[in-house]
Amino acid sequence: MASSSFIAVVGLGYVGLPLAVALARHHQVIGFDNDASRIKELAASRDRTGEVAQEDLAKSTLTFSTDASALKGAGIFIIAVPTPVDGEKRPDLSAVRAACRTIAEQITPGAVVVLESTVWPGVTEEICGPAIEAASGLTCGIDFYLGYSPERINPGDRVHTIEKIVKVVSGQTREVTAQLAEVYGSITAGGVFIAKSIKAAEAAKVIENAQRDINIAFVNEVAMIAHKLDISTRDILEAAATKWNFLDFEPGLVGGHCIGVDPYYLAHRAQELGHEPEVILSGRRINDAMGGFVAGQVADRLDEPNGARVLVLGLTFKENVPDLRNSRTVDIVETLTARGCQVEVHDPLADPVDAARQYGIELLRDLNDAGQYAALVGAVAHDTYRALASADVETLLAPDGLVADLRGLWRGVDFPAGIRRWEL
Repeated sequence: MASSSFIAVVGLGYVGLPLAVALARHHQVIGFDNDASRIKELAASRDRTGEVAQEDLAKSTLTFSTDASALKGAGIFIIAVPTPVDGEKRPDLSAVRAACRTIAEQITPGAVVVLESTVWPGVTEEICGPAIEAASGLTCGIDFYLGYSPERINPGDRVHTIEKIVKVVSGQTREVTAQLAEVYGSITAGGVFIAKSIKAAEAAKVIENAQRDINIAFVNEVAMIAHKLDISTRDILEAAATKWNFLDFEPGLVGGHCIGVDPYYLAHRAQELGHEPEVILSGRRINDAMGGFVAGQVADRLDEPNGARVLVLGLTFKENVPDLRNSRTVDIVETLTARGCQVEVHDPLADPVDAARQYGIELLRDLNDAGQYAALVGAVAHDTYRALASADVETLLAPDGLVADLRGLWRGVDFPAGIRRWEL
């Protein structure tokens, strides 16, 4: 095996950049991305994702490049590229395959290729290995080796950072596994867990998020039932949570690049093997339908949905992050629009250009410019929205206006008479 003194990280998004910065504290590291604008801003110590502070980028020894030839000589290549699903909810491995081709052109004998991207069990050995073999002329397991270490980045989380979490690793051989355990162990105080096989490590990653998805789907279905019973979902959950082994999950929209996507990777592989993953896909159907459910509840409470002005607060997939990938707020906007509402969207963290490019949504720049709306939908729990007082909300609403609170943003806030309230 080659030395781990020179490491190349391919893909510098939410996962790759924090990993590369952490590794660069102990090793010579180069970060590669084919997005020239991304490389330019990182070289200027700016991270649009907000995952790495400007001062940390400025003092890092990490180098950046869009030139694949700069990767030649690396002893370890780490792939940290997106693994989304397409419009039919089918896994899209195009970025992983492209990364494999890039590495194959630069790899030298003895190197180790580690996949961090979320995939179904078997992708590292059955797709990545052969792809690199075909493009490089080298033999997997003899001239180069494979490993897997699932990413566990939680966007916006300043507690469970890469320097603190347990890193799972597995390699093609004992020697590769030991090398990866040493490399990843150098960057985290959380320690390293050695999985029994690469497939086990791959499977662990997808079930981590599939488990959360199913639990959220359960409380989302409870919320649907609770509204038919005219009971507050959160009143139910608060009472149930007094039992020592009750699992603490809340209803809401499930988007983003992990929980809303990873279950489809496991389901895809299961179906290939002849097993229909009923629980996993049932949970996905429930969670994918929540935006439409919420929009329907809002529209049904308006005197006349057609022409009613509605303001939706929040477009990113979760609170206090700028990430717009797989935003499920979009489902609310589309359904309300289909019901005839005039919908405007505000988000203080989302990039207006990205919002327009990805979803065709022109963001309202300033709440002070907002007029009076028939309904206000609190979709994302940004701190900015939590800080809104009763008077702030009141100024945004027309008489007899509706506050639709998806995340319990203003549960403890007393609104004046004339403001109606609906909570998920």
